[in-house]
Amino acid sequence: MRDRAAVTGVGMTALTRRSGRTELDLAVEACRAALADARVETGEIDAVLSYHMNDSAPVVRVAGALGLERLGWHNDISGGGTQAASILGDAAMLVACGVARNVLVYRAMNGRSGKRMNAASTGPRERLTAAYGMAGPIPMFALAAQRYLHETGLGEEHLHAVVDQSRRNAAANPRALRRDPLPLEEYLDRPYVCSPLRTVDCCQETDGACALVVRDARCAPDEPRVRAVVRGGGPGCSSMDRSPDVTAIFSAHVAAPLWEASGMGPGDVDVALLYDAYSWLVPRQLEDFGLARRGELGEFLLARRHAGVNPHGGLLSEGYVHGLNNVAQAVRELRSGRRTALVTGFGGSYGSAALLVRPG
Repeated sequence: MRDRAAVTGVGMTALTRRSGRTELDLAVEACRAALADARVETGEIDAVLSYHMNDSAPVVRVAGALGLERLGWHNDISGGGTQAASILGDAAMLVACGVARNVLVYRAMNGRSGKRMNAASTGPRERLTAAYGMAGPIPMFALAAQRYLHETGLGEEHLHAVVDQSRRNAAANPRALRRDPLPLEEYLDRPYVCSPLRTVDCCQETDGACALVVRDARCAPDEPRVRAVVRGGGPGCSSMDRSPDVTAIFSAHVAAPLWEASGMGPGDVDVALLYDAYSWLVPRQLEDFGLARRGELGEFLLARRHAGVNPHGGLLSEGYVHGLNNVAQAVRELRSGRRTALVTGFGGSYGSAALLVRPG
C-alpha cells in the first residue's frame, strides 16, 4: 500500500452551528468541491466511502445526488473519530488492490443543530460506569484526563496553553469558528463541563461536511501520498473497568506500529494534525508519538513548542467534522511545502494514525 495512493482533492462546506440544510446537501457540496479540486469528473469515481454514527447521508444517496450512474465499491462505515485517519487506509487499499482508481471519501453532519456528539453513547459497557455519573463521552474522558494530569504534573495552565495556541493558529483561518484570543484569566473563568475539562477544553459541535479524493498515485505524481495507516487499540479509557491504565488512549497502542510500517520516525514529522477532541489529548499524543518527552511536557507546552500542531486550529478552534477536516488540512500543509504530516483519529483507547508524504 505504501505510496500507491495519493490524496488529490479536498473539499469543505462552511462550518456553522446551524446550517439549515440536510446532511445530504452538505455532503454533495463538499464532494463536488473535492472533485473539482482533484480535477476528476464525477463519472470517474469508482468507489465511495463514508463513516458516521447514524447521523449522515448514506453513500448510495450521495452517489445518486452526485449523478453517479454506476456505483462500484461503496461502504458506510459505522464509527466516529477512530475512522478519521483509518478511512485513508481503506481508500488506499482499494487503490493498491486495483479495485478502484478514484475513491471519494466524505463525512457530513449537523453536529450542532442535529444529532449532537456530546450525548453519544460510549457503547454497551456504559452501563458499568453510568452509576458513577459517567453518562456519555465527556465524563468518561474527563476522568482519564484527571488521572493523566496527576501522573504528569500538568495543570490548568498547561491545558490553557493547548487551547490558547489552537485559537492563535485559527486566527488566520477564515473557516475557523473560534478565532478570538483566550487569555489565561478568561480561560479560568470558563465553566467546567466535567472537571478538569472546561467548555473550551472540549471540541466544538459543528454543522458541516468535508470530502477527499484518493487516487492511484500514478495519476497524480505531485500530490501527497499515503505512506502508512494503522488502526488499533487496547484496554484504556474506553474500557475503564478492565484497564490497567485509564489514561492510555489509542496513541499508546498505534504509535510504534505506525513507525514500523512507515520506516519513519518522530523526527521525520513536519506537521502534526492531532485529533483534539479534548485539550489533554494533545500532550498525550505528543508523548506517545515521540514528539515530546513526558518529563518535558510542561515546559514544552508553556513555551508553545507545540505551535505547529493543528496549524488551522484543529477541532477545538476550526470546527468539528469528526476529524476529517484535520486530514484535509494535512493535504493543504503538504501542498504548501511541508514534507511529512501525521494525522490521527481518536476514539478513546481505540483509534488510528496515518502518515502522508509529499513526493520528491
